Amino acid sequence: MTRSVPGSRFAVRRVSSSDLFAGAKEVIVTHGGEDYRLRHTSKGKLILTK
Repeated sequence: MTRSVPGSRFAVRRVSSSDLFAGAKEVIVTHGGEDYRLRHTSKGKLILTK
């Protein structure tokens, strides 16, 4: 589910990590023509690498 954050000065979207990962342990995020890997660790942390 995607929701806007009320009271924010800028357009902000809130995305649940469970929606983003949809059961996977990692996703590829494309930004500015580059791919970034977002991983969910076994300790519940998120790691973003290029």
